[in-house]
Amino acid sequence: QVQLVESGGGLVQAGGSLRLSCAASGGTFSVHNMAWFRQTPGKEREFVASISWSGAITRYADSVKGRFTISRDNAKNTVDLQMNNLKPEETAVYYCAKNRALRGSLTIMPHDYDYWGQGTQVTVSS
Repeated sequence: QVQLVESGGGLVQAGGSLRLSCAASGGTFSVHNMAWFRQTPGKEREFVASISWSGAITRYADSVKGRFTISRDNAKNTVDLQMNNLKPEETAVYYCAKNRALRGSLTIMPHDYDYWGQGTQVTVSS
């Protein structure tokens, strides 16, 4: 059984930075693409960034390009999200997710991901 556990959330001022980490256990982490999503109450889960199984390819939502960086360490079974120049509207619960396909394409739809962490709260104050 795959388990994903996020950490690193917290309260930060606008313009500040946070680094989220997701630790995976169970399953075969290194052959699956991974992603970060975020969600606020009353809204659908929103794609933030994804990374290929090898780490060679990344994909970002337009709103975070140039500010967020996704990375992974297959030896440690972790995937991180470095977030810089954070904005108040990016306050949300951030989730780590595992793509259901083996070495598939970098998708952005939540239904393409079969395992999710419990989420970590990121609050950006103005």
